[in-house]
Amino acid sequence: MNKYRFLVLAAVAAIFIAAGTPRAEAQLSISIGVAPACPYGYYDYTPYRCAPYGYYGPEWFRGRTFIGVGPWFHGSNNFHGHVNNNFDPQHGYNGRVPENGERARGRGRAPKGFQGNEQRDGRGHGGDNHGGGDNHGGGNRH
Repeated sequence: MNKYRFLVLAAVAAIFIAAGTPRAEAQLSISIGVAPACPYGYYDYTPYRCAPYGYYGPEWFRGRTFIGVGPWFHGSNNFHGHVNNNFDPQHGYNGRVPENGERARGRGRAPKGFQGNEQRDGRGHGGDNHGGGDNHGGGNRH
């Protein structure tokens, strides 16, 4: 009988302890800041430096506005656009890149006759490498 009484008292005590414990609510806030203000777009990897003229193909722009990459990407889920990775420091490029806040120098956002050699999805992932050409098809080719 003592074992039964002990179990009942332990169960009642556990209920009171659980009921009296305040519930903690967690709140998570992540701030990614504003997108870099680059005249020809920015690379899709940290530290999101400005990319030079000729890195991104025409499908990365809506009019004169860059659709963004990384946390600021504003393209469709199945988007794949061409880049010319000869202008990518991760592929050995060490030429001039615009500074954040610099303005475009009177050119369109992507060169006429753009020659891309890699596809990217806007989220930092490469895709199929279909090679160059004037791909004005919206970037949804695979």
